[in-house]
Amino acid sequence: MTQWERLQQLDTVYSQRAFDLYNGDEFPMDVRHYLAHWIEGQDWERASRDSSQAAFLFQVLLENLDNQFSRFAQERDSFLLQRNFRRYKQNFQKYQEEPYTLANIIHWFLVKEREILNDAELAQQVQTLQVQPAAMELESQRQVEKSLKDLKTKVEVMEHSIRCLEEQQDEFDFKYQTHLMDCCTEEEKKMQAEGLQKMLNALDKCRKNFLSDISTMLDAADVLRSVLIDEELVDWKWRQQKSCIGAPDDTSLERLEKWFTQIIECMFQLQKFLQKLDELVGKMTYENDPIPVRKPPLKSRVDTLLTNLIKSSFVVETQPSMPQGRGSLVLRTNVQFSVKVRLLYKVSELNHVMKVTVSVNNAASQLKGFRKFNVLGTLSKALNMAESMNGGMVADFRHLTLKDRKVGGGGKGINDLSLSVTEELHRITFQTQFDYQGRSVPLETSSLPVVVISNSSQQQSAWASVLWFNMLCSDPENVKFFETSPAATWPQFGEMLSWQFLSCGKRGLDNDQLETLAIKLFGKQQNYDNCKISWTKFSKENLPDTNFSLWVWLDGILTLVKLYLSDLWSDGSIMGFVSKGKERLLLKKKQNGTFLLRFSESIKDGGITFSWVQYANDGTPSVQTVKPFTSTDLKQIALPDILCNFRMMIAENIPVNPLCYLYPNTPKDQAFGKYYSEKTGEENPYLKYLKTKLVFVSKENGCSGVREGPESDLSTQDRDPPSLSDAGDDGLLLQAFEKSPMLSSSTIDDDMLNSILDSDSECTVPEAFPPTAPHTSPSCLQHNFSESPLDIFADALSPDIDVNVTLHEFLNSPNILNGINFRMLQEESDDFALDSGLIQDLGYPNIPLTP
Repeated sequence: MTQWERLQQLDTVYSQRAFDLYNGDEFPMDVRHYLAHWIEGQDWERASRDSSQAAFLFQVLLENLDNQFSRFAQERDSFLLQRNFRRYKQNFQKYQEEPYTLANIIHWFLVKEREILNDAELAQQVQTLQVQPAAMELESQRQVEKSLKDLKTKVEVMEHSIRCLEEQQDEFDFKYQTHLMDCCTEEEKKMQAEGLQKMLNALDKCRKNFLSDISTMLDAADVLRSVLIDEELVDWKWRQQKSCIGAPDDTSLERLEKWFTQIIECMFQLQKFLQKLDELVGKMTYENDPIPVRKPPLKSRVDTLLTNLIKSSFVVETQPSMPQGRGSLVLRTNVQFSVKVRLLYKVSELNHVMKVTVSVNNAASQLKGFRKFNVLGTLSKALNMAESMNGGMVADFRHLTLKDRKVGGGGKGINDLSLSVTEELHRITFQTQFDYQGRSVPLETSSLPVVVISNSSQQQSAWASVLWFNMLCSDPENVKFFETSPAATWPQFGEMLSWQFLSCGKRGLDNDQLETLAIKLFGKQQNYDNCKISWTKFSKENLPDTNFSLWVWLDGILTLVKLYLSDLWSDGSIMGFVSKGKERLLLKKKQNGTFLLRFSESIKDGGITFSWVQYANDGTPSVQTVKPFTSTDLKQIALPDILCNFRMMIAENIPVNPLCYLYPNTPKDQAFGKYYSEKTGEENPYLKYLKTKLVFVSKENGCSGVREGPESDLSTQDRDPPSLSDAGDDGLLLQAFEKSPMLSSSTIDDDMLNSILDSDSECTVPEAFPPTAPHTSPSCLQHNFSESPLDIFADALSPDIDVNVTLHEFLNSPNILNGINFRMLQEESDDFALDSGLIQDLGYPNIPLTP
């Protein structure tokens, strides 16, 4: 099957493209159709470069046209085709001197046909594989791509058309000049005049058709302009705005840059065509010439389209941000920030032409009471491709600084809008001049509104303003937004909060977590879609029974997650937001030792606690909760290590870890083992010494270990990998020799231990960690108290080491003993000391312990 036959079998969309391709006269569709086999069998690309080959194919083409003419002469119904083929042969005669030009034209048409076939085949493959677009966005992008490709094809066809128009005009002009100089009879002159009139009529028709084609192309370009500027670019700006507050949206500009470049290049081509028409009119015009009348409005349309496209193509690619800032759009005076602008029309000739200048507060400076700033640094940069990763036209400002500009008597005046400093919105503005191909267009673009602070204490409030504005306002020029800030619906607010956790911990909020927060804000309801939260309630009003706002509480948790809990939050180990009532309901249905992690509701700067279920002898479940750990605690000891080494004192003062299963039923070590920090084996520098471990210890409140469901030996929970390398202040700390009676010989204040746990509520624990203790090797807490102390020490030592020498080294080492703090801290001022009887029993009564 020939290429031409395959084209005829395409769907309407693609067959129409083929029809548009042959809409002109430079290569008639009739010739392509009736000589299809012969045309596709020739090497036209070679002929376009080889004059002898082109001359040969040219003669064969004329012969084939004669043969086809003869066939039509024998068919009664082919009179029109017979006439057309005679005309086609006459038209092709103009390539007699340059047959390679005709070869190049035919080769170009064959290439364009293959492109249409490839597009159609790709669409067919997609349909066969039933690949559905992921969203309507993909469908709209496909339509833009198709429209741009069609526009580009029409421009290429018009290049051939205007070349043919010029040749046609030159031929008429030559014959007309010959006619004027030719000395012949009146009859011959009359016949020549008639021929010239026909040529002029054909020329006039071609001019009108060409002008009509330009008008049609401008209609299509105007539709594309609207799609690109009013839809695609607006959508990108909104995605960028949301990405500034954590949304995982694609903000790359490669696709828009490609589209803007293609359509602007097509407009510049149309501009060249119109200039070419001016040249043709300058060489020859006639009465009722359509070009002088119809060209000016077309030129005006081209100018308007080009200006609009070029102005819209100047955008802020990367919004202002400080290197060590909280996020984009919060700037601090006298601290450097960076920002990047891009021209979406990618053309290398502009490298040395366009200089971008930066300023601040063009709009906000007119508002009374708004602070005014000077922008310092490199205020002018060339728009070039050197600073772009993908070769785009970029100006990257990396070292700008804002400085307060004193006005009048100095200091901040009274704001007409009664806004706080962190509710003032300012914009960074960029300007340049576009000069290219005789067109000069001033360009300007501005950043999203930024909040300018003067010290770090305003950071939290400033980020709240950035979140609120970019969540609700799509008009970047609205610098008075906080004068009458609208309320946010719960879906908007919940989505924004989810983005914050996604940014800090690589996981957003699930439906259960969002519902918990919604209940906290609005109470229990069937549906929260119509619930709203105001700016004041979000950032200014204190939560009930607290001295801090909703945002301060949430921001403290976000900071905690970002700095200390990102891995646990990311893998889903932290339930996070769950009410105390729901917490009890969940845990009391689970087996003994099941625990969960949730954020504290009462700590301003963020806290995390864990609760677990335990069963009495009669099977009654109770839920125990420890005092929340804050950033101060987690800075010293990682939460997985706390969970690993947490202990409760059960009967006979035996410490047992009550945490067995992370809710709903994941074994603790399986959930957190990969996060334990203690080194083992040869990496442990203290392996040759007696093994030690830091543990959190609390006294059991009458729990006998009766469990719901399958029995689980709590003693096995003591076989934890690493011990703590630091100490924490939210549980009692015991420094002891493993496998030694020191665990049972220590005297612990019962009142103090009872204060650690508070059934079904957050309990109170000591307020500070002791100094950091050395890393120790892991061991099991299975104690045989029938062994003598010396036997216990011997078991802990390597068989290759002399017991007495090693024991002396251990007990006298300043690097070991001086780093160990045996002091027990509690909420009251009572001191707690470990029993030193074991050391004395071993014959070393004078070894001091750290008080």
